[in-house]
Order: sequence, then structure tokens, then C-alpha cells
Amino acid sequence: MSSPADLTGTAHPPGRTVIEALLPPAVVAVEAFGDVPGEEPFPGEEDLVARAVEGRRREFITARRCARTALRAFGHEDAPIRPGPRREPQWPAGMTGSITHCAGYRAAAVAHASDVRLIGIDAEPHAPLRPGIAESITSPGEPAMLTRLAATHPGIAWGRLLFSAKESVYKAWYPATRRWLGFEEARLSIDPEAGTFTATILVDGTRTDDGPPLRTMPGRFTVTRGLILTAVTSP
Repeated sequence: MSSPADLTGTAHPPGRTVIEALLPPAVVAVEAFGDVPGEEPFPGEEDLVARAVEGRRREFITARRCARTALRAFGHEDAPIRPGPRREPQWPAGMTGSITHCAGYRAAAVAHASDVRLIGIDAEPHAPLRPGIAESITSPGEPAMLTRLAATHPGIAWGRLLFSAKESVYKAWYPATRRWLGFEEARLSIDPEAGTFTATILVDGTRTDDGPPLRTMPGRFTVTRGLILTAVTSP
């Protein structure tokens, strides 16, 4: 269930999005690899990008459009998607989802909360992290894992993939707990063959909803089209 958009915003047949391979069937994913020239912010979202630089403005507008397109699959009329206290998208009642955008890619994934409780997606350019960044995002044991992965599977920017995976973990974590989660507060184990990872949460995972505490969070990843894409979901 998906409806990606190209540089002109044209819809394509379902089943063609890159990120949907990382998501369960109950999730609707919509993606775009560019922006519609001259597209204005959706009414009610103008203030959110009023001071943004042009690149950030375009990413925001397209990503929010992707989100509204995905919500239409569930019968929701187009409406502003306002941010919460941590800039997380505020979804219609009964829905859950996640939005991501980076250079050359924008995407949104949504589902009924009764089908998929937590969703976190992230996209990053497939390029090494800047020097010094990896040290600031790793937990004990992860530097050695990254070294092993680089030796056995060269050609993948594993530090950047770790960063993206932790971004996806946080996007799924925050709506359930309403608490910050630092990069060092989740330890990842990555399976390069299966294209999966598991985040072990190193702090209290008690939730504000009625779900069980978050102790581990599984995810999937892919490296394609010059992008690293990661996703975390929980039924």
C-alpha cells in the first residue's frame, strides 16, 4: 500500500517505494526523490517554515505532502500536521507514523495504531560521518562492532547507518515514552546479512501509553540509490 511521487509529484502504482520493503504490510509509505517547483506550504503550516532556508523549506513541504497522501489511504482528509514538543508529527487520533527527509529523499509512513503501535523511519545520504561524530553517538561495544563490519562488509558507511538506525529508534521511542533518548542510551546490534538491527535500551523504558516497557526495539535497513534507509516498527 504505497504511492510514491517523483520530481513532479506524479503518483505511481503501489508497491514501488524503496522504504516500504522495511515496513510491515499494514503501513502505508509514500516517498519522493525531489520537490514540486514553487509548491507552497499547506495552510496551517506556513509558520513552521517561515524562517527556514530554501532547502529545508522544500524538504518540509514535500515530506508533509507525502504524509497527507499516506493518510488519505486511511480516509483522512488533508489537514495541517503540526509538531509536538519535540517536533514530532502530531497524527490524527488512532494513527501513528513517522516522517523523514534528507538531500534527495523525502518519505512518510503511517498506520492505524491498532495495527502498528510504533513507527520510526530515517533516511541519510550514504556517506561517511564527519570526523568525530561517530565517537559521540556510540555506546560501549559499538565501536568494535563498526570496525568488524567495515572489515567484513566494506563499501557501506556503517557509522552513518548506526546514526540513522538510532534516529529511527528515537522517532519510535518518543511518542511511547515522552522522554528524550540519547544516542548513548541505546546499544545496537547489526546483522549485515539479514539487513536488520536490534536496539537494546539502556535506560528505563516505561511508557506513558499502556504498552509494555521498551527494552529492545527491532529494525531493518537498506542501502540503495545513494541512501541509507532505516525503520523501526512494533505491532
